Amino acid sequence: VLPLKKGVEREDVLGLAASVEAHSEHPIAKAIASAVEEKKPVKGFRAIPGKGAEGEVDGKKVMVVSPGYLREKKIKVSSARVEELSSQGKTVVYVLGDGEPIGAIALADIIRPESKEAISMLKAMGVKVMMLTGDNEKVARWVSEELGLDEYFAEVLPHEKAEKVEEVQRRGLVVAMTGDGVNDAPALAKADVGIAIGAGTDVAVETADIVLVKSSPLDAVAIIGLARATYRKMVQNLLWATGYNALAIPLAAGVLYSRGVLLSPAVGALLMSLSTVIVAVNSRFLKVERR
Repeated sequence: VLPLKKGVEREDVLGLAASVEAHSEHPIAKAIASAVEEKKPVKGFRAIPGKGAEGEVDGKKVMVVSPGYLREKKIKVSSARVEELSSQGKTVVYVLGDGEPIGAIALADIIRPESKEAISMLKAMGVKVMMLTGDNEKVARWVSEELGLDEYFAEVLPHEKAEKVEEVQRRGLVVAMTGDGVNDAPALAKADVGIAIGAGTDVAVETADIVLVKSSPLDAVAIIGLARATYRKMVQNLLWATGYNALAIPLAAGVLYSRGVLLSPAVGALLMSLSTVIVAVNSRFLKVERR
């Protein structure tokens, strides 16, 4: 936490930011809000899509915004320390008081061990893994390198995420999108398969086709594995049923009657039942394979 205005303390910056962010569902907002136990009342809270949030605290208009918002409003902030933190791959947000920068907060992304494991497993399965984020280029590049991603899109605004998904689809790729926030909802709807994190927002959960209850990236790997196994079973069952009936129906019709082969109605009924049993038993092996 870096104060940017004379007379403003570190605790003041964090306290104001946490009070506003406590009303937001964004992951960064939740991280900031969790750093302060006692928060001040906020009036007129409003989320700024892709840029941050604002509200009135103690009669002062407080905004917690991204560097992109400052560039858009042509608000200049000169701080060597902020530049240093940004260059280290940290996400920097600015706190404004009545439109004036009063502080900056740097957040470091902590990559979960299971995330690296999930990416490695997906790549081993032949899946091309990309990241779509609103974070700045430096943070996105650092995360991408740490995880070994194939590609990433940085500083993407909420309304642009669906466009990026469509861009990838135009390459002829089938896109499965995983997201957890309101900003991800349009992209989840646009993707061929939308996967929502269970701990995410209601909008994301309602928009997605699949919900990961445990909020673990490894579950996304399990979904693809299960989908592929299910598809294999469908093909196997189709081949079993087609091949079985292609052989049994002519026999039942008496094609080999001239050679003394004739199926009685009872045997025909039994063979027909076996056709269903074979498919059912083969489908049951799907559960065995998942173990």
